[in-house]
Amino acid sequence: MVHEVQVIPPAPQVPSALTEEDIRRIVRAVLDVENAQHLSNLDDVVLKAVATILTSFGIEEDDRKELKADFVHLRKWRKSYEQVERVTWTAAIGIVVTGFAAAVWAGIKVLAGKP
Repeated sequence: MVHEVQVIPPAPQVPSALTEEDIRRIVRAVLDVENAQHLSNLDDVVLKAVATILTSFGIEEDDRKELKADFVHLRKWRKSYEQVERVTWTAAIGIVVTGFAAAVWAGIKVLAGKP
């Protein structure tokens, strides 16, 4: 019977000690890679969630241009409504001020004795 002798390779040479700066660089590199992977996964999850929500509302991904046009129309409608509201308030305030001024003028005319 032949006995085989196993040769154990020498242990690789390890630096005597890592400096604190080396450890910080290694940890920072690992954290940066993990962060990039996390952000990539997060983007995928968000895109899938938005697509699922839009699909549940009956909006397919191909309808994005129509959806954008609808939102543009809604924004224009809202802005025109706000403008009408602003003009209405301005007119109402103008009528009240004019009425008050007319009442003051009529009072001055009465006090002055002119009919």
